[in-house]
Amino acid sequence: MKILLLDSNHPRIKNGLESMGLICDEDYISSKEKVEEKIHSYDGIVIRSRFKIDKTFIDKATNLKFIARVGAGLESIDETYAKEKNIQLIAAPEGNKNAVGEHALGMILALFNKFKKADNEIRQGKWLREDNRGIELEGKTVGIIGYGNMGKSFAKKIKGFDTAVICYDIKKNVGDENAKQVSLKELYKKTDILSLHTPQTELTQNMVNNTFINKFRKSIYIINTARGSAVVTDDLVKAIKDNKILGACLDVLEYEKGSFENFFTDENLPKAFQYLINSDKVLLSPHVAGWTVESKFKLADTIVKKISTFLDQHKSIKK
Repeated sequence: MKILLLDSNHPRIKNGLESMGLICDEDYISSKEKVEEKIHSYDGIVIRSRFKIDKTFIDKATNLKFIARVGAGLESIDETYAKEKNIQLIAAPEGNKNAVGEHALGMILALFNKFKKADNEIRQGKWLREDNRGIELEGKTVGIIGYGNMGKSFAKKIKGFDTAVICYDIKKNVGDENAKQVSLKELYKKTDILSLHTPQTELTQNMVNNTFINKFRKSIYIINTARGSAVVTDDLVKAIKDNKILGACLDVLEYEKGSFENFFTDENLPKAFQYLINSDKVLLSPHVAGWTVESKFKLADTIVKKISTFLDQHKSIKK
């Protein structure tokens, strides 16, 4: 079987696949159109977020048996059409769930304790203790929307700070010892800190808007390490100005041009974004919540293991 590697990843992926007897070709520079000209020769592809796998691409991939994405989400792939063509879709949310959980926790701790502000001031010769008085997590209620791999990882970590953790998910019976599953109504009522761990879908697109924010009984803090498309930035800024949102930790932005690492580069910065980058109530990072030294190993190993499992099942079906 021939596999085409379309993004540079940890060499453990290529080495692992070749140890299984698979032939691996690498192409990290060709345009999507050039790749489409040869994709019929391959049984599988491994990609991160280089380009979208759409209907046109899938139609040209006449021998494709699987698409493996080295990441948590599959929104860059036309999932419905791929499944119609009996193409197995493989992702690796297990590989970076710990990294995302730690990053979300680190961001809220940094925001509550004004680490960025205090550090910048000391570097300027300012020693302002009262201005940098922090807030404790203990006693707060943390509401999580999306209780899959990432949400569970965050819940396990923040639970240790003597917080109450509740979660909402469209799937039933996903709550566990770290988070009680509740209705949206209860989430709106009790939440002090809201953390988003949702995939990019029609349901989550622009989910955090004026209507959504105003349903919360208290003023809240928000953490988004999921997808930038979930939050309407104009509405977020309005809520911060109105004190409905007390602070925001954003690893992702709606201005990102891709789902993973194509960052916002437009020179004409929207007014809402200009507000975010100048606000002490906002902490930003460049979509790196799942991007650690360790997660690079884990993602690679997870992808190789899942491809191996799929191929074993595929062989048994053929027999």
